[in-house]
Amino acid sequence: MKSFLVAVFALAGMQSQAQQLEPKEFNIAGKVKNGAKGEKVILSKSSVGGSSVKIDSTQLKADGTFAIKSTENDRGSFFSLNIADRQKVVLLVEGGENFNVTADGTNKDAKGNGGKAEVSGSKNMEYYAQIDQLMQAFAAKVTVWNEEYAAAEEKKDTKKIAEIQQSFAKADGERLTTIKTLLPEMGTSLVALFTANNFLNPDTDLEVLKKLAGEYEKVQPMPTLAKMFVGQIKRFAGVSVGEEAPDFTLNSPEGKPVALSSLRGKYVLIDFWASWCGPCRMENPNVVRMYDKFKDKGFDIYGVSLDDNEKAWKTAIAKDNLKWQHGSELKKWKSGVAQTYGVNAIPATFLIDKDGKIIAKNLRGAALESKLNELLGGGAQ
Repeated sequence: MKSFLVAVFALAGMQSQAQQLEPKEFNIAGKVKNGAKGEKVILSKSSVGGSSVKIDSTQLKADGTFAIKSTENDRGSFFSLNIADRQKVVLLVEGGENFNVTADGTNKDAKGNGGKAEVSGSKNMEYYAQIDQLMQAFAAKVTVWNEEYAAAEEKKDTKKIAEIQQSFAKADGERLTTIKTLLPEMGTSLVALFTANNFLNPDTDLEVLKKLAGEYEKVQPMPTLAKMFVGQIKRFAGVSVGEEAPDFTLNSPEGKPVALSSLRGKYVLIDFWASWCGPCRMENPNVVRMYDKFKDKGFDIYGVSLDDNEKAWKTAIAKDNLKWQHGSELKKWKSGVAQTYGVNAIPATFLIDKDGKIIAKNLRGAALESKLNELLGGGAQ
């Protein structure tokens, strides 16, 4: 998922925080092995859109130690320590913790050595370390497989390519199984939110995510990010395969309102895209081909743009020869339609049937053509 953590932060910035949460102090005591007296340590907090805001700073003492005290206001936020612009250490903070940080104070080299840090003082960080180790081990395997894949591709060794793909799929499955096993142990902690957001896919793991959201709903007052997470999962659940696609009306490039329901009676691809989205523009020729092939057999497209520049939107439509229905709020990620459909990365597509029910999601390329052939036959060549 794009991190839909970014989407959660964005939503947190857009929704009113009527729920009052009690601020809680937390303390950080650190030791930097390769630090020098006077070097700066900056504490920052992740904010709207994934950016960070400086909260406080201090300097290293002669022995490499430092201390910072701060306050967490939302019962769960993501902080980071920037050590002399050489190393960053992630902190998952709920408030009330006494963190102990031991850091190398160095950058990672090309082989991944250095840049190590240990953080104790909370269950959140214990689980975060487990997840981090799991991901680093997987990343190391992927690096080797990428090298082997490139060599096999050059030699046209299809057997080796298939073996690498199978090894990757197996390791990826094992990684996901481990994550799903750890998740219930984490309860309604901040690290559970981090893990669900970053490693589970709403299209395949929706039931797991719904269960976690249900547990967060029992926590009162609910942490700010948890509240956004619950809302996001409810939106995903509302646009699952088999559900009726939420209706919406947007203004066309000509300024005329166009409702999704006006296309009822056809198979419709709702295509979330933007002029600034490189992968979207690369996919557009294929979407044009699908439109030309199936438009006379009961197929249509409604392009929902996440642009915020009207001229760029219209120019891209003309340049890419997108001849179907279009609409936009010109609000980029603040689009209400995108939020309703749980869209936090583009391109994103929803294929709906003649009755307005969602029958497939995120079909592109050959997969989209195969599905339309299944539904409508071969169409015109």
